[in-house]
Parts: sequence; C-alpha cells; structure tokens
Amino acid sequence: MPKLRELMEKLLADGKVDGREVEAMTGLLYADGRIDRAEAEFLVELHRRVEQVAPGFDRFFYAALKRHVLTDGVIEPAEAVWLRRVILADGKASDPEKKLFRELKGEAASTCPEFDELYAECLT
Repeated sequence: MPKLRELMEKLLADGKVDGREVEAMTGLLYADGRIDRAEAEFLVELHRRVEQVAPGFDRFFYAALKRHVLTDGVIEPAEAVWLRRVILADGKASDPEKKLFRELKGEAASTCPEFDELYAECLT
C-alpha cells in the first residue's frame, strides 16, 4: 500500500495521467497478474482525483476494474455492492460506466441478482 500512496502523489502532482504513467502503473499493478481490491480502490481514487483524464488512462481504468470484478468469472453480491459504491458514487452511470456494465454482463459466467438489479438500474 505505501507504494500505491507514493505513486498516487506522483501521478497527481501535475493533475493528469499520461501514457508513460499508465505504462508504469500497468507494470506495478499487474505484477502478480491480477488486480486485487486494494489496487482497484487505488485506481478508483486516482480516477476521481485526477484533473485531466486522458483516454489511455480511462481505457486502462475500466479494463482494470473489469479484470478485478471478473477474476473468477462470477459476479457475486459483494462485488455488486462494491460496484454500486464505486460507479454510482455520483448518483448516475456515465457512458463509459454503462459500457463497463454491458461488458461485465456479457463476459461473466454468472451474475447474482444484486448485480442484475444494478445493471438494470444503470442502463435504463
């Protein structure tokens, strides 16, 4: 976690995350081949705090969240609750967030009723 805090401060110093910084994050966050909850929370906080979200960072962010949620291919209730907290923090789902939900629904081997309800809520 200290590495992530240090990285957060470096990345926020200029208010944006560029391609070079996305590459550095990729190496650090995917070092073990997966995105764990602490790493996903780091990305959520960074995405919220960065002043200028570059398209490359946006793609990386949503791909990492998807990979985190679909680690075992199943979207369970705890993951649905986490997604609700993360995605609907501002009360609505943006177009990229809706795209994430469609991809999660399409790629999950199975989903729980909590996710299905969240999915319907975000996409209607």
